[in-house]
Amino acid sequence: MSRAVDTADTTHRPHPNAQRALPGWTIPVVLLIDIVLVTVFVAIGQREHTTQNGFLGLLVTASPFLIGLLVSSFGFCRARAHRWIQVWPAGIGVWLGTLALGMLLRVALDQGGAPLPFILVAAGSLALFLLGRRALTGLLLRRR
Repeated sequence: MSRAVDTADTTHRPHPNAQRALPGWTIPVVLLIDIVLVTVFVAIGQREHTTQNGFLGLLVTASPFLIGLLVSSFGFCRARAHRWIQVWPAGIGVWLGTLALGMLLRVALDQGGAPLPFILVAAGSLALFLLGRRALTGLLLRRR
């Protein structure tokens, strides 16, 4: 007996545990975690450079990176639950999008420019936070 071979495109097949592990309400939760992590990145920078201007100052300084995070998150992840935990390709896209848009908006909003050392530190810090969160989430879900 011959078996039919399924030739359907599988490039959009969800992560095997995505539906069980990431119900719809979880997308806002992981986005909120990313927002907190980006805000922590900015708060650490402000503390290191003694430019603390209270909560409003933190939000103003964080806004270019938060806008970059939101734009790139919805651009790369959309509403597909499994993409919110992927390091590759979605996580890399979110990280680079957050960094690039954050730097461009920082310059456009005259928030101190984007010298190379700052770009390198921001790239490393955002990679640690945004990619690290995804890697940790993936590990925790595999252990289930």
